[in-house]
Amino acid sequence: MYLRASVSSLLRRIRRFPSGSITVKTPPAVAANLGALPLYANTMNCSYPVHGFAGRNSYGYVSLWCMAYAQAAIFLGICSDPIFAEGNSVESKSGDDPEDAETIGLRRVDDGSVISNEHTMKWRIFTDNGRDSFSKGKLEEAEKFFLSALKEAKKGFGERDAHVASACNNLAELYRVMKAFDKAEPLYLEAVKILKDSFGPEDIRVGAAFHNLGQFYLVQRKLEDARSCYEQALKIKGRVLGFNHTDYANTMYHLGKVLDLQGKDKESEAFIVDSIRILEEGGEEQSILYTRRLRHLAQLYLKSNRLLDAETIQRKILHTMELLKGWDALDTVMAAEVLALTLQSTGKLREAYELLERCLDARKRLLPEDHIQIGANMLHLARVAMQYSDQLKNRSISDATILLDKAKYFLENCIRITKQVLRKVTRRKTWFSKEDSAESRRNARIAMIILMQSLDSLGLLEVTRQESLDSREGSAPVAEAENAFLGCIDAYKEFGQEGSASGSIEVRNEYLSCLKHLLSLLSDGAQAARPPRKVTVQELKDEIGHIESEISMARR
Repeated sequence: MYLRASVSSLLRRIRRFPSGSITVKTPPAVAANLGALPLYANTMNCSYPVHGFAGRNSYGYVSLWCMAYAQAAIFLGICSDPIFAEGNSVESKSGDDPEDAETIGLRRVDDGSVISNEHTMKWRIFTDNGRDSFSKGKLEEAEKFFLSALKEAKKGFGERDAHVASACNNLAELYRVMKAFDKAEPLYLEAVKILKDSFGPEDIRVGAAFHNLGQFYLVQRKLEDARSCYEQALKIKGRVLGFNHTDYANTMYHLGKVLDLQGKDKESEAFIVDSIRILEEGGEEQSILYTRRLRHLAQLYLKSNRLLDAETIQRKILHTMELLKGWDALDTVMAAEVLALTLQSTGKLREAYELLERCLDARKRLLPEDHIQIGANMLHLARVAMQYSDQLKNRSISDATILLDKAKYFLENCIRITKQVLRKVTRRKTWFSKEDSAESRRNARIAMIILMQSLDSLGLLEVTRQESLDSREGSAPVAEAENAFLGCIDAYKEFGQEGSASGSIEVRNEYLSCLKHLLSLLSDGAQAARPPRKVTVQELKDEIGHIESEISMARR
């Protein structure tokens, strides 16, 4: 267990406002998950001296689709929680689950009054049918129902009624999901105008509509428009709901995300920290919503190289996940791995190593023995062990040697697992099939990156063993290093068919790192007299130039 501390007692707060609130019903969520699992990628520094290599080396860390690196730079995949207008209550819900601008779902903004006639009955039926069609992924069918609902709302309630605004909002949200942005924007704006005319500019329904419009602009990265909408929504919600209401905090959090994207780090942090404080004071410290906001705050700190602040937040996240789910849940394992990687970057190698060992034990219980996550976990452990060995070599050569042996064991097993994964994909020929899922291609690419990194790390380990520990095996470790780097070339050729994972820039970059390390090894004076078994120095230089050219072209 990690020390539990209130974020509000550790972080700078923004100005506190007087409290006040009214009760606002939360709309029912219609479960749907139309997005892929997230992929995170990151680069961290991991360095130790290597004979024959210029300077100190940096190694990139690439996670799996279900690993949550705090230093995440890439997020692929969208979760969804659709919410639909039903016309029977006032809603200020703004899609705060999963708190992402790319939320797929329909958020309602409607009126509480009901007028009973033929058209209002049809409006309700069409709205319900549209909701059901959307939840089943039948978007074109849902569009027809929502268009009919809008038509009946105008006939049943009048052109400027709040139910028409609700119907406009539903249709706009559907168009946002369909990325028909040109159709969505006029409907959002019409909903805002109707609500303003009906209830006044300070009504909570107007605030909810502005929040939805802000989400729409944020999806398109129209950051100034998104910021303006969120600021208007925040002003209304603060005045009506109170400055300590959770829905006020939700808009505050999203505004913080916009400011983050605009590069306004201090303002962004202040809004996000205070949105977390509100959840804490509302007794939601063990909610998933709370941990999501903490993760985002930790990412802000990592981006600005505030590693100790990030570590504090990550310890709190892990503590929360332990309470919520225990160690028999991958979410807890991910939180622990995130913390371990930050501990590695701050030099707390023993704790990082022990935490990663615990992650590996948990994954072995929860996953098949050849799962790619287990391989990646082993790669992390090996790299931490190599750094830890370098830290210990001046105090205890025997302890340092034991750690290098463990690192080698982890790397060899990681190489075995990733090759199994890639060969399974090759047998299915999923890389070449038009029906191949994005998830399969992504997993193959990640497995290839992990394989390249493992072979590269294994080569560096063998060179380190000879140079740092003065091995008695003569030139044998150098030969082993050469074999590991050559293994990168073999793997790239074996799994490098056109259209495969090897075509990605990330894979090419890892392959290029292997080539350069092998070139440095073969160019060293001690090795110059012995020709390599598979490639010459000139062939390596030619291949490096070719890969660099491919990377340059791919980035244009």
